[in-house]
Amino acid sequence: MKTVPTEPVTIKTITILGSTGSVGTQTVDLLAAAPERFRVRALVGGRNVARLAEQARLLTAERAVIADPTLGPALRQALADTDCVVTAGAEAVVEAASLPADWTMAAITGAAGLPATLAAIRRGAFVALANKEALVCAGEVMLRAVRDAGATLLPVDSEHNAIFQSLADGNHGAVDKIVLTASGGPFRTATVEEMAKATPEAALRHPVWSMGAKISIDSATLMNKGLELIEAARLFSLPEERIGVLVHRQSVIHGLVYYQDGSVLAQLGSPDMRIPIAHTLAWPERMATGSPRLDLAALARLDFEEPDEVRFPALRLARDALRAGGGVPTILSAANEVAVEAFLQRRIGFLDIVDTVSRVLDEMGTPPADSLEEVVALDTAARAAAQQFAAARAA
Repeated sequence: MKTVPTEPVTIKTITILGSTGSVGTQTVDLLAAAPERFRVRALVGGRNVARLAEQARLLTAERAVIADPTLGPALRQALADTDCVVTAGAEAVVEAASLPADWTMAAITGAAGLPATLAAIRRGAFVALANKEALVCAGEVMLRAVRDAGATLLPVDSEHNAIFQSLADGNHGAVDKIVLTASGGPFRTATVEEMAKATPEAALRHPVWSMGAKISIDSATLMNKGLELIEAARLFSLPEERIGVLVHRQSVIHGLVYYQDGSVLAQLGSPDMRIPIAHTLAWPERMATGSPRLDLAALARLDFEEPDEVRFPALRLARDALRAGGGVPTILSAANEVAVEAFLQRRIGFLDIVDTVSRVLDEMGTPPADSLEEVVALDTAARAAAQQFAAARAA
């Protein structure tokens, strides 16, 4: 009997920036399910020593990095009986991102992830982008680095990944518009009066997705869709007026591309982040995820509605910021991070989140953001202004 020769398996080297967060842990699960395909160069976590050590052991990671420098000794002790190199602190995070790797997951939440994401891009490899703030806060800086290094950005957000998949034929010039979908969050049908009384627990209770605290609150205010709109404009080189948003409570269609000939291509799938993560991890191939298969007959119907920008003004703020350009999106994102944290700490109300962002935007105007240094300075100033407004609200 003749044997059929098998193709040799190409092993990808992997770095995960933000391995202990929601996207990071799901990425780890996918890697652990296919150990013959991947070798882990570095895992970077924030403060969760136990989870990071567990992940490093599971994946036999070459390096484990904890962002909080005070936790370095604890991580070293947890991995003392392994060959894993342990480092700690902000410089160590950037160093890990700079290590040669075929594919890097950029999933450090917020502006804290900017230096490491930029370091990964400058290596010229494939960067799976789950940190939307990278393109919102430092869009021009990041895109310039992508062009200079010849890097490839692979969008991980389910909506952007859906658009990316729907553009697979490469006919970008024939696109009329793109549409991002939103579940509407836990307050989709709530009145303004009801939202004014909303608790963090209620806002964190997302009806479809299982996510971290910050993005769950952003989903409740629809700020996440505003940030995604800015990111989409930069990922797909489209002006604001050619990017739409539809509320789609079933979260089955994640994005749509309208072509000039009248065709509409959409990507559908269960609301499971492992699907877009796996798409970027295996791209341009595919890999198994074990996620639930979509049963359209059981769903029976798909509903859509326009977002209400009166009850959810975050979308309007984001559109205004995108049109203004420069450092305005940086200010929007930074102020929102502070306001969300203040709400989670019960120092301000739910409606105060977007109100705080709006006040900071009015105060800071339209400064430029042409370098990472300018972005960081704007981010710092916007955070300070947001802290002041939040403190005044809490007083």
